[in-house]
Amino acid sequence: MSSLQDQVHHEPPQTVPASALEQQVIEFFAPGGALAQHDPYYRERSGQLRMALAVARAIAGHDALVVEAGTGVGKTFAYLVPALLAGERVLVSTATKTLQDQLFTRDLPYLANLLGLPLRLALLKGRGSYLCLHRLQQARHSVLRSDGVLLHTISRIERFAQVTRTGDLSELEGLDERSPAIPLVTSTRENCLGSSCEHFRQCHVNVARREALAADVVVVNHHLFFADLAVRESGMAELLPSVHTVIFDEAHQLNEIGTQFMGMQLGSSHLLDLCRDMLATGMQSARGLADWQTLARQLEHAVRELRLVVGQRPAGTKLRWTEPVPDTLNPDEWPGALRAVRAALEDAAASLDMMSELGPDFVRLHQRATSMQERIDLFQQPCPPDAVRWVDVSAQLRLVQSPLDIAETVRTRMLKRGASIKQDSAWDEVEKNHEELPVRQDRAWIFTSATLGDEPQLRWFTEPCGMGDVATLQVESPFAYATHAGVHVPGDFPLPNAPDHPAAVAGLVADAAGQLGGRTLVLTTTLRSLRLIGEALRRHFEGKDSIEVLVQGESTKRRLIERFRQGDDEGRLPGCILVASASFWEGVDVPGDGLQLVVIDKLPFPPPQDPLVEARSRRLELEGRSPFRDYFLPETAVMLKQGAGRLIRRENDTGVLVVCDRRLLQMSYGKRLLKALPPMRLLASRAELDAVLQELACRHGQD
Repeated sequence: MSSLQDQVHHEPPQTVPASALEQQVIEFFAPGGALAQHDPYYRERSGQLRMALAVARAIAGHDALVVEAGTGVGKTFAYLVPALLAGERVLVSTATKTLQDQLFTRDLPYLANLLGLPLRLALLKGRGSYLCLHRLQQARHSVLRSDGVLLHTISRIERFAQVTRTGDLSELEGLDERSPAIPLVTSTRENCLGSSCEHFRQCHVNVARREALAADVVVVNHHLFFADLAVRESGMAELLPSVHTVIFDEAHQLNEIGTQFMGMQLGSSHLLDLCRDMLATGMQSARGLADWQTLARQLEHAVRELRLVVGQRPAGTKLRWTEPVPDTLNPDEWPGALRAVRAALEDAAASLDMMSELGPDFVRLHQRATSMQERIDLFQQPCPPDAVRWVDVSAQLRLVQSPLDIAETVRTRMLKRGASIKQDSAWDEVEKNHEELPVRQDRAWIFTSATLGDEPQLRWFTEPCGMGDVATLQVESPFAYATHAGVHVPGDFPLPNAPDHPAAVAGLVADAAGQLGGRTLVLTTTLRSLRLIGEALRRHFEGKDSIEVLVQGESTKRRLIERFRQGDDEGRLPGCILVASASFWEGVDVPGDGLQLVVIDKLPFPPPQDPLVEARSRRLELEGRSPFRDYFLPETAVMLKQGAGRLIRRENDTGVLVVCDRRLLQMSYGKRLLKALPPMRLLASRAELDAVLQELACRHGQD
């Protein structure tokens, strides 16, 4: 869950007064300052200094601050420098592992050295990132001998366990992040044995937590932060009381990630994992004391019957659950199937309870079974009015209940504002009773991202996050978009919902990418469009060696981006077109000439039939507001900005954005969405687009 960069540790410097801190920040970023002296390419940026000074004032005043900092501002240094100079403990949370690793391995060590601060740094990850020694011992008993590939992977992990210090599975080269071995050799909150485990003292998770408690700067991620708010399990409840400054980078994901953890879920995969673990543990440690095979078979059968009630649905289907039975499901079959799952859990729990004296594994299995019973009981009750409930359908089944946003959580449990603060919350108890660490009742909270809305008040972010009264700051990108980038909207394209629209997109991409020799990222709004456009491009370039078409899902995100960055490798490889959706709208950083064309298939409006989207829209209507103006358009603007942000990553980058949705030109709301984009010059005709593409092609010898 964490790894620690070992550095000489001394007491951090004394807290710096506000005016002195601001002066130190000014001196650091000055033309003759420490950064300029060390980095010959450094150029003073007024926006970066403006943000750094605002962060410094918030830290000194124990205030909250929301900052939207455009690409190229240098926001990472703008928040890290004042936070480190202030001489207090810092917690930094990111949305992605990529930024988490960048901060820990590159930015923080660099700044600590530059500032002359002997800081101790820790990287805190989730349980699923770290090897569990107890689960590794059990893994071979739960894998069929016929599954040679899985057994080989477990053998590699066993060898890794002998040499690793941190237990971080990302250090095991060649281990696919989607490998089915990973859940077998890592723990979850539900199956961890805690202090009863024979490996407790050597546990990588516990070692990581101890190191984090001793660190001056700890880097976590939003998932871990909110998981702790929900279940008090990751060790953050001990860490946070001593932290003075909490910084959320990539804060635009905060609301969506937070709602995942502040609700309730029960998945068929969780139930089937219980079956597998119960059978393996029972047959290994209590054979003959209970009919483990029958108990596991009974639960597995009940789970599969529940799945059959839902029937065949397209992957990603979400069934509204506003009535006792989810939409379109048989009202006679669903309740009975749910009761059968609960009854099977009850039988399993009874047998596991009788084995509790045999060891902690049985105690933990019993707790998991009873916890799942309790969740089923809650799902059989009416949904609370401030939440929404649905059934998520894919190969597996997931029952979900979610709050509409995290406003109440942020106000009362983070910023500690409002009359409904619970004085008996776990964090409050830790802060009152923890004797070993200094207690902080006031903290500075910094929230930042390149995209937090499409208007100066940044309400897209602040409202659902409960920060209506928090100070906001917008810092524009210093990049010369008007001269380095253009945007084209094909006015003669089919409407986005027309059957021939994906083919039209693929045709434009094939022609444009052909001129550029690849260097093209296609972002789609649906998996269906992803498949259709990817297949069409594959057919077009079949038998040609000049272009390789990469499609999301055919490899890991990391490997796809690595291949895309290679490009043509100075003519030794085919150029690349990458067709992707979902997570590729952000976090893709390909500077230079490696990416010169970003194509977005259609405006990324939220899916109106999604239960969470529907519930949020309904709430706005009850408040007398317009769901389209106050929810759909801001959501679309932010997503559009994220996608467009893949194009220009460095000061000298050049390229073109193509949005294949003529509504951007023809509908009244199009002006608002165009205004949300960086100030690129408009390429009004296809001829203008082709002229720019030819100019770009000439730059790298593709003429």
